[in-house]
Amino acid sequence: MPQKTLNVGLIGYKFMGKAHSNAYRQVGRFFDELEVKPVLKAICGRNEAGVQRAAGLMGWEGYETDWRTLIARDDIDIIDIAVPGNLHAEIAIAAARAGKTILCEKPLGNTAEEAKAMYDAVREAGVKHAIYFNYRKMPAITLAKQLIDEGAIGKIYHWRGTYLQDWIVDPNFPLVWRLRKDLAGSGVNGDLNAHLVDTARWLVGEISEVSSVMETFVKQRPELAATDDRMGGVASDVMGEVTVEDASLFLARFNNGALGTFEASRFALGRKNYNQFEINGSKGSVQFNMERPNELNIYTEDTHAGTFGYRTVSVTSGQDPYSGHYWPTAHNIGYEHSFINFLFDVFTALGKGEMPSPNFYDGYVNNVILETVEKAAESKKWESVPS
Repeated sequence: MPQKTLNVGLIGYKFMGKAHSNAYRQVGRFFDELEVKPVLKAICGRNEAGVQRAAGLMGWEGYETDWRTLIARDDIDIIDIAVPGNLHAEIAIAAARAGKTILCEKPLGNTAEEAKAMYDAVREAGVKHAIYFNYRKMPAITLAKQLIDEGAIGKIYHWRGTYLQDWIVDPNFPLVWRLRKDLAGSGVNGDLNAHLVDTARWLVGEISEVSSVMETFVKQRPELAATDDRMGGVASDVMGEVTVEDASLFLARFNNGALGTFEASRFALGRKNYNQFEINGSKGSVQFNMERPNELNIYTEDTHAGTFGYRTVSVTSGQDPYSGHYWPTAHNIGYEHSFINFLFDVFTALGKGEMPSPNFYDGYVNNVILETVEKAAESKKWESVPS
């Protein structure tokens, strides 16, 4: 039987646009059992020379310079949003009203109010939707989920998550869009804590209350003269205000009684993409570090007496989540494969007529928690997460 296809329109062609484009090109090559596969129909960006070049490099059939034109096209089935957060809500709501399936980068909105409007729009339109919490799709994190669901580590007592980077430690690093609240909505809270919060919700459960502190260490930076596709750019001679936080730390209580700590910073010298968590339970523990993405550290007490301690498992065998679709055991995969795995799950769900996961509901709840963290930093009190 001929294979069904869905035409994709991607908005954004820099860092995330490149990651998404690669995943669309590869998902059908590694997951050949997919019944529905993507067609890279058109990519969209405001700079015509830039987006035209990106279309050629990344394998898109064509391009547009206005996202409204892209959404209006009858030959586009899926709208993929990979632009700064200030554009998410307007684009997603318009795409929902046009009846498109929508995939969106995180955080869903720049505010919880925006995220709620986006979630309401897709529900009212009855369209399918998903959000790129791609770290869920790392084989090691998915294995941790399986172990927890099977009861291997027992009742969970602690979540300990840290997401550390160091790419803006230099005070002369330019004022890129991620350092502007009007474009990004927040700093590390929405950029890094968003991933920690989603992983914690998925593995441990819902968060009931938080207490937090935030800090901006460098309050002025050179304005941006030109951007690149690696989160950086060229600095100008004009100084501008940094309007987001550089570091965010919070304590959390989960509905199930577990306690959590969350730390996000872009000022941790030596940490490049240190997305790390440890979960301690009554029967064991699991620990993951994105800088060693193919490994999961597991502790259980069913080992030989005298050898108790963490053991490092290489999550690369054909029996592990997703990994059997790539290379032989211990032939490692990386960051880009989390996006490929994400799209595999999305297109599998779409092929069955089901809602993908994670989706806009997860994005909305995530935004509510992030906003409560900001509220707690301002009030200097414990704040309840709205249900």
